[in-house]
Amino acid sequence: MRYRRLGKTNLQVSILGFGASPLGNVFEECDEKEGISAVHYAIDHGVNFVDVAPFYGITLAETRLGKALKGKRNEVYLATKAGRYDLREFDFSYQKILSSIDDSLKRLQTDYVDLYQLHDIEFGSKEQVLNEAIPAIQAVKKSGKARFVGITGLPVNYLASIAREVEVDTVLSWAHYNLLQDEINSELVPLSKELDFGLMNAAPLMQRILSDATLPDWHNASYEVKSLQPRLLAVCEKYQVRLSDVALRFAMDHPDIATTIVGMCDMKTIQENVAAVDFLIPEGLLLELVEIIAPVKNQMWFEGRPENNIARKQ
Repeated sequence: MRYRRLGKTNLQVSILGFGASPLGNVFEECDEKEGISAVHYAIDHGVNFVDVAPFYGITLAETRLGKALKGKRNEVYLATKAGRYDLREFDFSYQKILSSIDDSLKRLQTDYVDLYQLHDIEFGSKEQVLNEAIPAIQAVKKSGKARFVGITGLPVNYLASIAREVEVDTVLSWAHYNLLQDEINSELVPLSKELDFGLMNAAPLMQRILSDATLPDWHNASYEVKSLQPRLLAVCEKYQVRLSDVALRFAMDHPDIATTIVGMCDMKTIQENVAAVDFLIPEGLLLELVEIIAPVKNQMWFEGRPENNIARKQ
């Protein structure tokens, strides 16, 4: 396993992060026993960053992860979130954030988390995020229930705008650094260097487009983007490699992203993902994939409040 510094936290985190959302049956049913074994396998093979949230499985993922970490809590850096609790349930109020950490700690069977994050801040009003939610997570940090605090979301420009206004330890951007997207480089990467916050990436497989798995019905990518999957798979088959290995290794190679978080809950997936850390992308393959992807590169949907859909700062 390889490790990178997570910004000003100075934590050395594994470049492969364990995304615990599938423990909450987000994609399909996850066998709890196998999910716990997958967590143990990850830890035993050097994965030391685990990310979860109350939203995943509507608290189920946190509950199962708490069981999995029993006796192993001190072997990982544990991150959870607050502010999003269902598909359309968001609450970034001060009191909700304070009560949410206590609920999460009970489910996770621990008395602190290493990182407490605001979940998908683009769904909250900027005023409430700045004036209630940020002070709340800072209060949680001061209380000792969290060592560090951060923000997460989809639109990179909005994340950057908030990170300029408040002090956070980390920023997690999902789906913006992978074979299809590199918009994280426009503002967040240089800003992370300027302000020294830890930068994290999630969804390097673009919610399965960059894998051989069936896409979920709720996938928000355009038809043009989703229809690339069989063409990308065909190129990888020619080189006798798996598209997901190529996509994951490509994402993990970004030198300025501390950890790349991938959703996992079964032994086959965690074994493949750990192996991808040392996978070598065949010469010439990336050039072929880039050529296919070029017409739809950086085509991204927006989620959140319309007023938070801001243009890149010039």
